[in-house]
Amino acid sequence: MENSRIREIKEEFKKFSNQQRAKILQRYFKTGKGEYGEGDIFLGLRVPDTRKIAKKYDNLSLEEVTGFLISQIHEERLFALLLLINLFQRGEEEDRKQVYDLYLKNTEYINNWDLVDISAGSIAGAYLYNRDKTPLYKLAKSEDLWERRIAIMATSFFIKMNEFEDTIRIAEMLLKDKEDLIHKAAGWMLREIGKRDMAREENYLKRYYQEMPRTMLRYALEKFPEEKQKSYLKKRKNDKS
Repeated sequence: MENSRIREIKEEFKKFSNQQRAKILQRYFKTGKGEYGEGDIFLGLRVPDTRKIAKKYDNLSLEEVTGFLISQIHEERLFALLLLINLFQRGEEEDRKQVYDLYLKNTEYINNWDLVDISAGSIAGAYLYNRDKTPLYKLAKSEDLWERRIAIMATSFFIKMNEFEDTIRIAEMLLKDKEDLIHKAAGWMLREIGKRDMAREENYLKRYYQEMPRTMLRYALEKFPEEKQKSYLKKRKNDKS
């Protein structure tokens, strides 16, 4: 049974909801039949408004947060992830483990790219930074698109700490992935490496540019000088011909 505080939060969601925006979001996040976000429900909140609600109710228990995390409503799941990030960042070691365990136990609800991208580095990456990274390699082999995206996006935390090896290895594992959303994420993380160590990124590209899906390559090249971008794309085209 919902307590008064949960009902109050849901009233906040209703207050900021917008039916027209919800329809736009459902198209944007591909919620149609056979699309990657099939069946997802949106209320039509703007992200800043969801953040505002999360800031107002940042003292919920893990049990209460879990109720929102497993919601059918996209913005409620985003709200839950924002709260989990906050709980993780301010918590003691035991709290951080509880948040991490809850996160990995409920990956089926972290099921669109915005939910993954906002949370994977801040929770999974941050927790595993000084630990065994095996869970990420298991996720990278998952049949679930979103678990594979969590694997590569979690390494964003490592990149911020100037550690690139796990990003490189997981990007290698995802080279043959059939999903464009994985190509984009892997290319993005390679680009982030390049911002800090262009030579390290280029070593990867020289080795794999022929195998990389074109979307992954384009994302990885975005910060390169234009002429170098054209050179890689031209060589790839020539090598494929």
